[in-house]
Amino acid sequence: MTIFDILHETYSALTSNKVRSGLTILGIVIGISSVITMISIGQGAQTSINASIQSIGSNLILVMPGAQRGPGMNVSAGRGSAKSLTLSDAEAISLEVTDIKAVAPEVTGRYQVTAKGTNTNTQVIGTVSAYPSVRNVEVENGNFFTDQNVKNGDKVAIIGPTTRDDLFGVDADPIGQTIRIKKLDFKVIGVTKSKGGTGFGSSDDMVYVPISTAQRYFSGDAYVSTISIAGNDATVGTSIQQQVTDLLILRHKVTALTMDFNVMNQADIVATASSVTGIFTILLASVAGISLIVGGIGIMNMMLTTVTERTREIGLRKAIGAKQRDISIQFLVEAVMLTFFGGFVGVVLGWTASYLVTYFGLLQTTVSISSILLAFGVSAGIGIIFGYYPARRAAKMNPIEALRYE
Repeated sequence: MTIFDILHETYSALTSNKVRSGLTILGIVIGISSVITMISIGQGAQTSINASIQSIGSNLILVMPGAQRGPGMNVSAGRGSAKSLTLSDAEAISLEVTDIKAVAPEVTGRYQVTAKGTNTNTQVIGTVSAYPSVRNVEVENGNFFTDQNVKNGDKVAIIGPTTRDDLFGVDADPIGQTIRIKKLDFKVIGVTKSKGGTGFGSSDDMVYVPISTAQRYFSGDAYVSTISIAGNDATVGTSIQQQVTDLLILRHKVTALTMDFNVMNQADIVATASSVTGIFTILLASVAGISLIVGGIGIMNMMLTTVTERTREIGLRKAIGAKQRDISIQFLVEAVMLTFFGGFVGVVLGWTASYLVTYFGLLQTTVSISSILLAFGVSAGIGIIFGYYPARRAAKMNPIEALRYE
């Protein structure tokens, strides 16, 4: 049989019972579209999380107070509850650690901020002039405070776009206006550029003040919440992490087992997040893949039914010289064509579903070429795997018994 003959026979066989063929294809369509959609959601989540982590700074190393948790360690000594880092630690890091671009200690707290009869509850960060270069913060209007502002303990503030909208109105110009934090008036001297974040902890919903002012009026002590360090490039993160750890162990007179601080490398955070989202993507794809198996079983069931219905046809073909190979190929091609067509429709449907999820702002999705090729490969594989047994059964039929079949 020629390829044309095989395709012609396949078309005739599949269109002879359109409803049955359509329902069989539908199982593959649902399976493939589900896999495409789930993988795109997982990959989109991974991209979004990585972008969020990268947006907090470039080549970033974070030093935070609190003993590292582990077996036998007191939970109360965990990160966020201890006070062990000071401005002098940040100054020592800046002077003694190599391959760093800038260091920015900070004091954070959440306070009620008011202005002209409006109010909002937002995060207030007391920091230094190097903070924008360390944490990738850009000032869209006005200026960030200077070293002199920090030295003098000036009551000046830079606010995020969300805070501006809440206090002064959408896209208002707050430069020179006054905001009130803990009964203290601060002059607004700048507005940061939006990073697109929303909700609690968003970099768009923050107020930045000099760290000296924050320590004097807000925290009431000399401790800092975090020390952020920007490395010169992505290759020095591990080296800086080790240098900072060794330096602070000496300064705090502790050991590696009793450290009262944590040093985190941004690259490690990204790697961990990527690992978690990768597992999440595999889980989603596996759940969706179950429907593909169900669709494959549907194809096998249809092909076995087809073999039974066409028993006399198979016997006649064998009687006039058709070989087992010809019969096997014929039924195998029919199964593959069902899954291939279902795979094509499933890819289109899956891509459309992923686009709609992003379009309506539900989640960020990413449809990759690899996922589409995987879908086509899986659909063809299902056709071969689940079509093999019916095809082989048809090929093994005894022509005499097949012709006698009623």
